[in-house]
Amino acid sequence: MTATSTASTAPRRKSASLIKGATGDWEIVVGMEVHAQVNSKAKLFSGASTAFGGAPNSHVSLVDAAMPGMLPVINRECVAQAVRSGLGLNAKINLVSVFDRKNYFYPDLPQGYQISQFKQPVVGEGEVEIEVDGDVIKVGIERLHLEQDAGKSIHDQSPEYTLVDLNRSGVALMEIVSRPDIRSAKEAQAYVTKLRSILRYLGTCDGDMEKGNLRADVNVSVCKPGAYERFRASGDFKHLGTRCEIKNVNSIRFIGQAVEVEARRQIAIIEDGGTIDQETRLFDPNRGETRSMRSKEEAHDYRYFPDPDLLPLELDQAWVDELAKGLPELPDAKHARFMSQYGLSSYDADVLTADRESADYFEVVAKGRDGKVAANWVVNELFGRLNKEGQDIEHAPVSSAQLGAILDLIASGTISGKIAKDLFEIVWSEGGDPAEIVEKRGLRQVTDTGAIEKAIDEIIAKNPDKVEQVKAKPTMLGWFVGQVMKSSGGKASPQAVNDILKRKLGI
Repeated sequence: MTATSTASTAPRRKSASLIKGATGDWEIVVGMEVHAQVNSKAKLFSGASTAFGGAPNSHVSLVDAAMPGMLPVINRECVAQAVRSGLGLNAKINLVSVFDRKNYFYPDLPQGYQISQFKQPVVGEGEVEIEVDGDVIKVGIERLHLEQDAGKSIHDQSPEYTLVDLNRSGVALMEIVSRPDIRSAKEAQAYVTKLRSILRYLGTCDGDMEKGNLRADVNVSVCKPGAYERFRASGDFKHLGTRCEIKNVNSIRFIGQAVEVEARRQIAIIEDGGTIDQETRLFDPNRGETRSMRSKEEAHDYRYFPDPDLLPLELDQAWVDELAKGLPELPDAKHARFMSQYGLSSYDADVLTADRESADYFEVVAKGRDGKVAANWVVNELFGRLNKEGQDIEHAPVSSAQLGAILDLIASGTISGKIAKDLFEIVWSEGGDPAEIVEKRGLRQVTDTGAIEKAIDEIIAKNPDKVEQVKAKPTMLGWFVGQVMKSSGGKASPQAVNDILKRKLGI
């Protein structure tokens, strides 16, 4: 029945994050339902395009529009992407799963029901490991199921009508449901960040939250300190605290804000003697508040039943095994390898493995070179400049090959670290081969000890008072180094300058 199985284990944290209320401390409990759009050219049950940005109702088939007599046909690639995602989450792959009809009425849901999975999802229990403030926390995955997206209701283009765009109707989604193992706003943000990173590495979802390709429903409740642990031990969360679901939060920053705001709202109500209504709410980032949307439905309200137009989905174990063999190295494994292979700190490894493109860029730069030096240049110089310019790694003006060439020039002694930064700026702005730029612009560092000695002698002769001071206070050597570098236009070899100065000054 299963390909892999990993049971959720208890989170490991020093202590839960506390919120101070008027009458004492409170703890947050968060569970999340992340909707990730499957990377696929066609929709889940039709051949219509999933391309973003088309004219309204331009990517709609007869199936998506629920025309009478039109039957759904499962997209094999969407199933494969869901299985890959499950494997990447160390999750149980169910070889038999069932598609159900989830019945509700919205104008942008032409069928009057959503084809989803309920009791028998394609992916079962799994686990995601996150690290927050030094705590390693295992967040249990309850399930991953496939479902079709609804269309979009548009309310601001006509004063009289609500318009409906069905371009998204039928687009394949993976709904990834976590256990309530998340205990703070930071953990909620770290969980979605890690989940998005894994899906991007796998290539199963592009994780573009601005386009709605990954969004989260955030379930928040509060409890008194210690209550969570007691209920978790018994496996009964029903009496832990009434939860509210914050719907469709589409940025990591907003997820953290929504958790904090909603938790404080609930605490204020409880401490004032009120009770929390189980409901669906919306987060307004402009006002920094959540607002009631509707009462929260229970599963029975949707009248789930197996879709009569779709047979149970049966997967072959050999097919699942073949997909597993093709998985790329995932963030946690890459993080551990970067630390051991390149001697990186955990922080640098975190930054470099946050997305696959950054990791690939770094590996090209680091190949055959000092890994720590490569990491320093990628993290500080390249990423710093990209952030300043608002650009991403895929459109970096300095390629990994060009940055590697700059590091080779430093290692060979052709240029100094200071010249290298100037060279980086030239390549960023103008492009070109770093070695050719150094030759054409005369950027080679001066290693001729005779020329360096002459410059040092002149500076010593002009500054007898500084010479006396440096003998009493050797830290003043830096002043002499600066003067020599200045006189050489920054081209003198810093190592040669230091060595000759120490010899000449007798320190």
